[in-house]
Amino acid sequence: MIDWLDTADRLSPWQQCRVVVAGLGAAGFAAADAMLEVGARVRVVDQSSGDAVTDRANLLERLGAVVELGTSGPSLGDADLVIASPGWHPDAPLFLAAGGAGVPIWGDVEMAWHLMHPDRVVPWLGVTGTNGKTTTTTMLDAMLRADGRNSASVGNIGRPIIEALNDPAGYDVLAVELSSFELHWSRSLALHSAAVLNVHEDHLEWYACAPDPMAAYAGDKARIFERVTTSCVYNVAEPLTRSMVEDAEVSEGARAIGFTLGIPSIGMVGVVDGAIVDRAFIERRADSALPLAEVSDVTPSAPHVLSDALAAAALARSFGVKATSVAAGLRSLGPSAHRIETVAVVDGITWVDDSKATNPHAADASLRAFDKVVWVAGGQTKGVHFDDLVAAHKDRLQAAVLIGVDRADIADALRRLAPAVPVVELGGTTRQVMAEAVAQAARLAKPGDTVLLAPAAASRDIWTGYEVRGDDFAAAVTEVRR
Repeated sequence: MIDWLDTADRLSPWQQCRVVVAGLGAAGFAAADAMLEVGARVRVVDQSSGDAVTDRANLLERLGAVVELGTSGPSLGDADLVIASPGWHPDAPLFLAAGGAGVPIWGDVEMAWHLMHPDRVVPWLGVTGTNGKTTTTTMLDAMLRADGRNSASVGNIGRPIIEALNDPAGYDVLAVELSSFELHWSRSLALHSAAVLNVHEDHLEWYACAPDPMAAYAGDKARIFERVTTSCVYNVAEPLTRSMVEDAEVSEGARAIGFTLGIPSIGMVGVVDGAIVDRAFIERRADSALPLAEVSDVTPSAPHVLSDALAAAALARSFGVKATSVAAGLRSLGPSAHRIETVAVVDGITWVDDSKATNPHAADASLRAFDKVVWVAGGQTKGVHFDDLVAAHKDRLQAAVLIGVDRADIADALRRLAPAVPVVELGGTTRQVMAEAVAQAARLAKPGDTVLLAPAAASRDIWTGYEVRGDDFAAAVTEVRR
């Protein structure tokens, strides 16, 4: 057992340490490469053996790692440290064995935090939540860049944090998207500022081993506020996020900063007369507010996207970003692909791709943007429920076309709570099912309707990601236009 791991940094005697890296995706590869760079003895395990994994394995072996592919039950062996990739469930046998043997388990985020010290320290502005993480992180990065900061958006958004920290470019600040999976294995993070956007049912299958999966999921989200040094940003509309701030052990002097779609109180960022305003980071916040941007600077103009912009603005202001840079950053961004993206308007019917709505809360926000909807939904439901979603929107649903492995979960809620809504269930398990779904939606839709792909479910039962699912929807709509 190595006694210095709790306080380890990049200059620690890593040659003494035997590390097992679980997973060879982008995060696992970056973690293994970083551990090799500091001199640790590295073994990498992955249950798959596809081409991309094999290519990464070959490179790591040339760098000195031992790689085991295609093994269903990798052993702990003589490891001193295990590094978990986000996709591995916490009850994986490897992790249970490590816990039983007293071997520390870090995520790649925790590893990056340790290896950033003592000589590559960069402030982190963190974002988590059930929905809106990527949008908020992208907005925040744009605001920082507009302010002249050398910033990078990293973490769950796609680029491993350790890769940015080792980049010769040398960043001034990082906009870090953090999933509950990544936060689950984090124990040392002390972010400059952090935001929890919202907390709703999602990924409960990942927490199935917990006595209360939803409480475990929320608890991991709350970890982002621990040891924050400057600002803890919460959603005024969701009291749970404020409770997370109140329960966190923050650094002395850290402030709670709310964001709201309404008129802000002191210590908040909000909206007044069509403008995003700051009553948190100005001296005269007791009786005035500083305009940061126009609501019209936010694209698309849906309320939940504006909410993301408010959170991003609060984080940016906590770092000293000028008001003009908040507006400039927002204006520099176009609409995000697969996020309430209008694909076409044909014969009075609007076709909208919100494939990124991978859970009921995201689908709720999307459905609220339209009055009459033919809903295309379904996929991997991840153990969540749909009663509240269907009950809230049954009056706007003109019909529903359901696809994917867990489509019956949504169909059941529709039968019980919205029996008047016509439902078509499609049982295809290949990508061609999207073309069938679009054809059925075209048959059901009338002028004035919106055909909305807001699946409320993950995509990997059929597609490799929500982007591909959205692309197939757009391609099928193009065929309808022809």
